[in-house]
Amino acid sequence: MEIRRSLPQDMWELLHCLKMKSKYAVLLVFVISLVIIEKENNFISRVSDKLKQSPQALAEANSTEVSPALAENGSLASLQELDAAFSQLRSHLYNITLQLAGDGDPGPRRHILLMATTRTGSSFVGEFFNQQGSIFYLFEPLWHVEKTVTFLPGGASAVGSALVYRDVLKQLLLCDLYILENFISPAPEGHLTPFLFRRGSSHSLCEEPVCTPTTKKVFEKYYCKNRRCGPLNITLAAEACRRKQHVALKTVRIRQLEFLQPLVEDPRLDLRIIQLVRDPRAVLASRMVAFSGKYETWKKWASEGEAPLHEEEVQRLRGNCESIRVSAELGLQRPGWLRGRYMLVRYEDVARAPLQKAREMYRFAGLPLTPQVEEWISKNTQAPHDGNGVYSTCKNSSEQFDKWRFSMPFKLAQVVQDACAPAMQLFGYKLAGSPAALANRSFSLLEEAQSAWVT
Repeated sequence: MEIRRSLPQDMWELLHCLKMKSKYAVLLVFVISLVIIEKENNFISRVSDKLKQSPQALAEANSTEVSPALAENGSLASLQELDAAFSQLRSHLYNITLQLAGDGDPGPRRHILLMATTRTGSSFVGEFFNQQGSIFYLFEPLWHVEKTVTFLPGGASAVGSALVYRDVLKQLLLCDLYILENFISPAPEGHLTPFLFRRGSSHSLCEEPVCTPTTKKVFEKYYCKNRRCGPLNITLAAEACRRKQHVALKTVRIRQLEFLQPLVEDPRLDLRIIQLVRDPRAVLASRMVAFSGKYETWKKWASEGEAPLHEEEVQRLRGNCESIRVSAELGLQRPGWLRGRYMLVRYEDVARAPLQKAREMYRFAGLPLTPQVEEWISKNTQAPHDGNGVYSTCKNSSEQFDKWRFSMPFKLAQVVQDACAPAMQLFGYKLAGSPAALANRSFSLLEEAQSAWVT
């Protein structure tokens, strides 16, 4: 009788239906055995209490979950549908136990934005938050927005794009992942999509219950790395986001810090912004490798001097540096709306002392650094030389951060220094006055980091 009181009413209806069908006798035994095992779990009494306190919500939840598996005559249409229905009920119970396990005083919900540009080490630094089990981490979700906005007739202005990015970002931080359905192509059907960009870079999207069974003849373009999952169910992903204690997101598509003021002032968010920067000479060197086709002119000019650099290319470089500098200066000025919510981090400092910088970033965010994060940092910052691929987050970081110095032609470094001098001065990157200085290991191009960079 005690077991009967602990089970939802719809579960007993399901069992009664099973008893009417002898061909499901084996499955009935499996169901009852699983329930008994679940009952032995430490959380089962708490689950029972919570379910008794909200019978109406439970009835609604269970009726929503079970009804698709029931045929019009009240019996189950097939063994496959029965299995799906039971899996959904079990998932519902699992979600409640997760919520109850987080009872007590979990502390305030934090929202972390890692703001960077391409080839600044943001994927590596983003893993510091992706590895924390209580954080729902998203990797470059604004990629879809950029693709859609860019291909609108006539394109969109920089200000217009920034406003779209900001509004989408706000919804994502609030766990409204449905907003992405307006930008994913092809459009999701029934809130299912196999096309979420770099899904495998987010642990939260590749673990249960978000990781659903694979579907035959469905090609998952951006698949989970360590397990096989079916198309991403955006509803399950949004629910997982709400269950996690904190939310973190990394993007290279927002550069104007001032546009984020409405998010910082939103009472529903407790937003902390980490702006990651890197020596622009190193950024250019990395981009010339990662995006080789876009930098053919640069490479030919640097190696052969055949093709002159176009002024618009230099201006684009200067504009990128200036947008980064302007945002950093705003953050370091400590305006009232941003005070205590902005941190400037140099990639070079992270590469030299990753664990120390991780602790500083977690302290700034108001979160504890877990052993899992420390272990990941230890394993992934002492990689062998053959583990340093273009897109790898597994680096021998102390040897990698200034590797560019020994391959970049001095005249190319001069172009970057001329275009980005104000930003380099602000961030403490020294100018190289000669080819010998550029390639001299004993000559540091990095000034000491300033404590004032944390506001």
